[in-house]
Amino acid sequence: MRTEQNTKRWNEIKTNDSWAIFKIMGEFVNGYEKLSKIGPCVSIFGSARTKPDHKYYKLAEEMATKIVDHGYGVITGGGPGIMEAGNKGAHIAGGTSVGLNIDLPFEQHDNPYIDNDKSLDFDYFFVRKVMFVKYSQGFVVMPGGFGTLDELFEAMTLIQTNKIEKFPIILVGIDFWGGLMDWVKSTLLDAGNISAKDLDLIHLVDTTDEVISILDNFYKDYGLSPNF
Repeated sequence: MRTEQNTKRWNEIKTNDSWAIFKIMGEFVNGYEKLSKIGPCVSIFGSARTKPDHKYYKLAEEMATKIVDHGYGVITGGGPGIMEAGNKGAHIAGGTSVGLNIDLPFEQHDNPYIDNDKSLDFDYFFVRKVMFVKYSQGFVVMPGGFGTLDELFEAMTLIQTNKIEKFPIILVGIDFWGGLMDWVKSTLLDAGNISAKDLDLIHLVDTTDEVISILDNFYKDYGLSPNF
């Protein structure tokens, strides 16, 4: 009897999974259709919990404005905190302001600085991450939590394995990120688990001018295009 019940539940799960494929496809199609029109953009990541009076919020807003001034749009996760700061800076500068929002039980909600036609909603983190990587010409990674780390290491892995084109990954906040990068070099690199060249496109900076300089210098040698 118990075996029959378990089999029934498992079959129900398989049926639900099959129908979920269509929802996943819909999110990919909608994302590709909208983001293929936005032009070159830089993604800004960071904590949703950062308050507007925090130095990193103000710095992210300033960086977004300068990024727009140098010909790029801005993509964020569409929520509050650092994401809001990125969209706000792009909005103030009159540039493209994209928000890839996801439904979360606590801190996530749309911020008001996203262009009306460039706000996308996702149920699946993995679809959302594809959109970030495919349409970004660089990652500016502000201090954040697990989600920020997830995006950071996803990009590093895809570049390392040649699954996507190279683009700059810029960690902003030496005091915040320095310990992590020291560990990566002293533990991962020393153990032979990564190569020194894997770290070539990771930059650790503190200022807006450094971010802009890295982006501009990189794209003197590389063309602007989707990453796969």
